[in-house]
Amino acid sequence: MTSTSSEQRAFQASDLGTLAVLAWSGEHPEDQKDMAFLLAYSLGDTEGGPEGTAEAMRTLLQDAGLPIGGPVVDGARNPSLPVSLLVESDQAVVTMPHLNAQCAAPPEWLAAVQQRGHAYFMATTRAWPDGKPGEPVTEEILSQFAGDEETMLNAAHCLLPARSLRG
Repeated sequence: MTSTSSEQRAFQASDLGTLAVLAWSGEHPEDQKDMAFLLAYSLGDTEGGPEGTAEAMRTLLQDAGLPIGGPVVDGARNPSLPVSLLVESDQAVVTMPHLNAQCAAPPEWLAAVQQRGHAYFMATTRAWPDGKPGEPVTEEILSQFAGDEETMLNAAHCLLPARSLRG
Protein backbone atom coordinates (compact mmCIF):
# COMPACT_ATOMS: atom_id res chain seq x y z
CA MET A 1 0.00 0.00 0.00
CA THR A 2 1.38 3.38 -0.91
CA SER A 3 0.84 6.51 1.05
CA THR A 4 0.14 9.93 -0.36
CA SER A 5 0.46 13.36 1.14
CA SER A 6 -3.26 13.90 0.68
CA GLU A 7 -5.01 15.27 3.74
CA GLN A 8 -8.04 13.05 3.26
CA ARG A 9 -7.76 9.50 4.48
CA ALA A 10 -9.47 6.66 2.64
CA PHE A 11 -12.87 5.79 4.07
CA GLN A 12 -13.05 2.83 6.43
CA ALA A 13 -16.47 1.78 7.77
CA SER A 14 -14.91 0.97 11.15
CA ASP A 15 -14.10 4.69 11.56
CA LEU A 16 -17.84 5.37 11.84
CA GLY A 17 -18.10 3.42 15.07
CA THR A 18 -21.64 2.26 15.71
CA LEU A 19 -23.78 3.59 12.86
CA ALA A 20 -27.47 3.76 13.64
CA VAL A 21 -30.51 4.47 11.49
CA LEU A 22 -33.79 5.53 13.01
CA ALA A 23 -37.17 5.62 11.22
CA TRP A 24 -40.15 7.73 12.27
CA SER A 25 -42.98 9.60 10.66
CA GLY A 26 -44.36 13.04 11.25
CA GLU A 27 -46.40 15.75 9.66
CA HIS A 28 -44.63 17.58 6.86
CA PRO A 29 -45.02 21.35 7.33
CA GLU A 30 -45.77 22.04 3.65
CA ASP A 31 -48.75 19.73 3.17
CA GLN A 32 -49.66 18.47 6.68
CA LYS A 33 -49.41 14.84 5.48
CA ASP A 34 -47.23 12.24 7.15
CA MET A 35 -43.67 12.05 5.90
CA ALA A 36 -41.40 9.05 6.46
CA PHE A 37 -38.08 10.20 7.95
CA LEU A 38 -34.80 8.32 8.30
CA LEU A 39 -31.90 9.59 10.38
CA ALA A 40 -28.41 8.08 10.11
CA TYR A 41 -25.82 8.96 12.74
CA SER A 42 -22.86 7.54 14.64
CA LEU A 43 -22.71 7.00 18.37
CA GLY A 44 -19.22 8.53 18.26
CA ASP A 45 -17.81 5.43 19.92
CA THR A 46 -14.44 4.97 18.24
CA GLU A 47 -10.92 5.67 19.38
CA GLY A 48 -11.17 9.02 17.57
CA GLY A 49 -14.36 9.86 19.45
CA PRO A 50 -17.09 12.09 18.01
CA GLU A 51 -14.55 14.11 16.00
CA GLY A 52 -13.23 10.96 14.33
CA THR A 53 -16.68 9.62 13.51
CA ALA A 54 -17.71 13.06 12.17
CA GLU A 55 -14.75 13.00 9.77
CA ALA A 56 -15.60 9.46 8.67
CA MET A 57 -19.24 10.43 8.08
CA ARG A 58 -18.15 13.50 6.07
CA THR A 59 -16.02 11.25 3.85
CA LEU A 60 -18.88 8.75 3.46
CA LEU A 61 -21.34 11.48 2.46
CA GLN A 62 -18.84 13.11 0.10
CA ASP A 63 -18.20 9.74 -1.59
CA ALA A 64 -21.97 9.37 -2.02
CA GLY A 65 -22.28 12.80 -3.63
CA LEU A 66 -24.40 14.18 -0.79
CA PRO A 67 -23.62 17.78 0.21
CA ILE A 68 -23.51 18.53 3.91
CA GLY A 69 -25.74 21.41 4.94
CA GLY A 70 -28.01 21.30 1.91
CA PRO A 71 -29.57 21.51 -0.56
CA VAL A 72 -31.97 18.56 -0.35
CA VAL A 73 -30.99 16.06 -3.06
CA ASP A 74 -33.93 14.43 -4.81
CA GLY A 75 -33.00 10.81 -5.52
CA ALA A 76 -35.82 10.51 -8.08
CA ARG A 77 -34.25 13.30 -10.15
CA ASN A 78 -30.73 11.94 -9.70
CA PRO A 79 -30.86 8.32 -10.90
CA SER A 80 -27.06 8.01 -10.67
CA LEU A 81 -27.12 8.85 -6.94
CA PRO A 82 -25.37 5.93 -5.23
CA VAL A 83 -27.75 6.01 -2.27
CA SER A 84 -30.93 3.94 -2.26
CA LEU A 85 -33.76 2.84 0.01
CA LEU A 86 -35.22 -0.65 0.08
CA VAL A 87 -38.36 -1.22 2.15
CA GLU A 88 -39.09 -4.87 2.83
CA SER A 89 -40.58 -6.92 5.69
CA ASP A 90 -41.03 -3.91 7.98
CA GLN A 91 -37.38 -2.94 7.50
CA ALA A 92 -35.83 0.13 5.90
CA VAL A 93 -32.44 -0.55 4.30
CA VAL A 94 -30.27 2.33 3.12
CA THR A 95 -27.46 1.41 0.74
CA MET A 96 -24.55 3.78 0.23
CA PRO A 97 -21.04 3.38 -1.10
CA HIS A 98 -19.10 1.31 1.46
CA LEU A 99 -22.08 0.17 3.57
CA ASN A 100 -25.68 -0.85 4.10
CA ALA A 101 -27.63 0.18 7.18
CA GLN A 102 -31.03 -1.04 8.23
CA CYS A 103 -33.61 -0.40 10.90
CA ALA A 104 -37.06 -1.54 11.93
CA ALA A 105 -39.78 0.59 10.39
CA PRO A 106 -42.91 1.27 12.45
CA PRO A 107 -46.34 0.80 10.79
CA GLU A 108 -47.00 4.56 10.53
CA TRP A 109 -43.63 5.02 8.79
CA LEU A 110 -44.45 2.24 6.32
CA ALA A 111 -47.84 3.85 5.60
CA ALA A 112 -46.21 7.26 5.00
CA VAL A 113 -43.53 5.89 2.69
CA GLN A 114 -46.13 3.90 0.76
CA GLN A 115 -48.33 6.99 0.34
CA ARG A 116 -45.50 9.29 -0.77
CA GLY A 117 -43.24 6.78 -2.51
CA HIS A 118 -40.14 8.20 -0.81
CA ALA A 119 -38.57 8.96 2.56
CA TYR A 120 -36.69 12.01 3.78
CA PHE A 121 -33.18 10.77 4.63
CA MET A 122 -30.85 12.80 6.81
CA ALA A 123 -27.32 11.61 7.58
CA THR A 124 -25.57 13.76 10.15
CA THR A 125 -21.91 14.01 11.01
CA ARG A 126 -22.92 14.92 14.57
CA ALA A 127 -22.52 11.99 16.97
CA TRP A 128 -25.49 11.02 19.13
CA PRO A 129 -24.20 8.74 21.93
CA ASP A 130 -27.66 8.63 23.56
CA GLY A 131 -29.38 7.25 20.43
CA LYS A 132 -28.35 3.64 21.00
CA PRO A 133 -29.87 1.10 18.58
CA GLY A 134 -32.59 -1.02 20.14
CA GLU A 135 -33.31 1.43 22.95
CA PRO A 136 -36.54 3.43 22.82
CA VAL A 137 -36.28 7.12 21.98
CA THR A 138 -39.04 9.49 23.03
CA GLU A 139 -40.49 11.91 20.51
CA GLU A 140 -39.14 14.80 22.60
CA ILE A 141 -35.56 13.46 22.70
CA LEU A 142 -35.63 12.66 18.97
CA SER A 143 -36.95 16.14 18.20
CA GLN A 144 -34.25 17.75 20.33
CA PHE A 145 -31.48 15.95 18.45
CA ALA A 146 -32.85 15.69 14.89
CA GLY A 147 -34.31 19.20 14.92
CA ASP A 148 -31.26 20.86 16.48
CA GLU A 149 -29.60 23.41 14.21
CA GLU A 150 -26.16 21.83 14.70
CA THR A 151 -27.53 18.43 13.65
CA MET A 152 -29.33 19.87 10.61
CA LEU A 153 -26.43 22.00 9.37
CA ASN A 154 -23.99 19.10 9.73
CA ALA A 155 -26.14 16.69 7.75
CA ALA A 156 -26.84 15.69 4.19
CA HIS A 157 -30.53 15.81 3.28
CA CYS A 158 -32.04 13.60 0.60
CA LEU A 159 -35.38 12.34 -0.67
CA LEU A 160 -34.94 8.64 -1.38
CA PRO A 161 -37.43 6.81 -3.59
CA ALA A 162 -38.67 3.68 -1.82
CA ARG A 163 -38.09 0.42 -3.63
CA SER A 164 -39.21 -3.05 -2.64
CA LEU A 165 -38.34 -6.57 -3.72
CA ARG A 166 -41.95 -7.05 -4.76
CA GLY A 167 -42.66 -5.65 -8.19
